[in-house]
Amino acid sequence: MRVFVTGGSGLIGSALVSDLRRHGHTVLALARSQRALHTLQSAGAQVIQGDLRTLDVLRQGATACDAVAHLAFSSDYVSTMSVAASMREESGALQALGDALAGGDRPIVAVSLTPIVPGRASVETDPLHTDGVVGERARAVDALLALSAQGLRSSAVRMPRTVHVGGEGGFAGVLVKAARQTGVAGYPGDGDQRWPAVHAEDAAALLRLALERAEPGAVWHAVADEGVPVREMAEVIGRRLGLPVQATPAFSFGALGEIAALDQPASSEYTRRTLGWEPTHPGVLADLENVHP
Repeated sequence: MRVFVTGGSGLIGSALVSDLRRHGHTVLALARSQRALHTLQSAGAQVIQGDLRTLDVLRQGATACDAVAHLAFSSDYVSTMSVAASMREESGALQALGDALAGGDRPIVAVSLTPIVPGRASVETDPLHTDGVVGERARAVDALLALSAQGLRSSAVRMPRTVHVGGEGGFAGVLVKAARQTGVAGYPGDGDQRWPAVHAEDAAALLRLALERAEPGAVWHAVADEGVPVREMAEVIGRRLGLPVQATPAFSFGALGEIAALDQPASSEYTRRTLGWEPTHPGVLADLENVHP
């Protein structure tokens, strides 16, 4: 397949571009900067320039390919307002991509987040939360999945809030960054809350499987670690950086601090059983051992 990839120079996207090429697919990637363009070309992808606001470019890329993997997202978490603007931007991009593929038999996979279900690990059949600061993203993904009723082979891969490589990325990466800035390996809440996690290479493999199998309306969970207590992550970070470990107010972690304080384990049992996906890369605690002062 020739796959149009948005977000191909990011943490997950760069892993996906490499994974697709290793498995015989070709890639047309969206680049919003010269740096991204050079990175993607070096990885062997063809490139078109644009971003989530250049809807004509998105439609052009989707129309020119056999499949679409949408990963791009403006990760501006400075404030609740900036997060909301990013959500609206992605909603428009997803609609444009869906419109470009409508009436055909080509697959599109989008990423979203594993839902939070009080008292248990979330599963693939649990609905996304459509309220709050991230609600618009959930509504956009739900709208894309609904197009499967019109013949679009749309699916979604839900990512845990920690997708990591080398101790960087996601909520775990936020802990590392905050520790370096403050001199304390802090954690929000009481530290007992559990965060699911996945290595970016394993997430990329699942995205490829979702494109290749292309079951309309399907939802998959890219979860390797079902739920790791946040305090355990902070303890590894503290040991690696030689810093004290202690509870830190949730607001210290920015606009998503309140979410970070929640218990949010997630299961991928159905995904593994159905697609034969099996994570092979280090879990988040092992990966955090790569953090250096």
